[in-house]
Amino acid sequence: MTTHKSGFVAIVGRPNVGKSTLLNRVVGQKIAIMSDKAQTTRNKIQGVYTTDDAQLIFIDTPGIHKPKHRLGDFMMETAYSALREVDVTLFMISADQKRGKGDDFIIERLRQSQTPVFLVINKIDKVHPDALLAIIEDYSSQMDFAEIVPISATEGNNFETLMKLLIDEMPEGPQYFPEDQITDHPEYFIVSELVREKVLLLTRDEVPHSVAVVVDSMKRDHNDKVHIQATIIVERDSQKGIIIGKGGKMLKQIGTKARLDIEHLLDDKVFLELWVKVQKDWRDKQTFLTDYGYRKDEY
Repeated sequence: MTTHKSGFVAIVGRPNVGKSTLLNRVVGQKIAIMSDKAQTTRNKIQGVYTTDDAQLIFIDTPGIHKPKHRLGDFMMETAYSALREVDVTLFMISADQKRGKGDDFIIERLRQSQTPVFLVINKIDKVHPDALLAIIEDYSSQMDFAEIVPISATEGNNFETLMKLLIDEMPEGPQYFPEDQITDHPEYFIVSELVREKVLLLTRDEVPHSVAVVVDSMKRDHNDKVHIQATIIVERDSQKGIIIGKGGKMLKQIGTKARLDIEHLLDDKVFLELWVKVQKDWRDKQTFLTDYGYRKDEY
């Protein structure tokens, strides 16, 4: 009889190295939002990978950085708490970026880890194969890694190798989630993240990360569509103007793109209504952080 293995995996790394892209590949669909802007992920997002004889629960953490406000403090505490509750930590770096202070900061933390650390070199499709050896030598001189795996989370290169190595490292354990479950987050949370992703994607540098999205209601209407009402929260009136756009054009575009992703997630027809609200300096006020889903009791 084959033994069943299970365990928890944290994905840590500087902002923008492809952690969310890897998580989405693990579960086979989008649950973590992707943007080329740093600091996209704010909460721990759990993705579940299940095979006949193993189950891995992945935690995508916020990119580790120096906090500038209370939201930043929350994000850092979230990242560090993930390291205390896993069987393996994946330290993800980008092959096309030189090791920097941010990486050294994370390595300093990981040296104290009691669990195996894999170095995952992402975006290998963006560099010449000869460049990999120098990267491996550089990072290996900083600490001993249990495994070093070069991958492309976007293209899927070496993904199966990484998963096999992770399963080999896991202890015997039960199946924590049903085999068809891909995340432990409620649909409300993922819907709000998909809307926020479209705001970041379409407004680019005009609206920084002072954006939160709250799903106010989600219920089936008389046309058998899932009727979702959500509010986009920003810190300034000027940001509200940008998100609404001339004649409401930008808000409509955000809604259309988010609706398509949400329909794919729910496998259902969706009617999405969006509002925009200004809440000055919400990232520095604990009450608002709690209201918008960043709860201290989660770490």
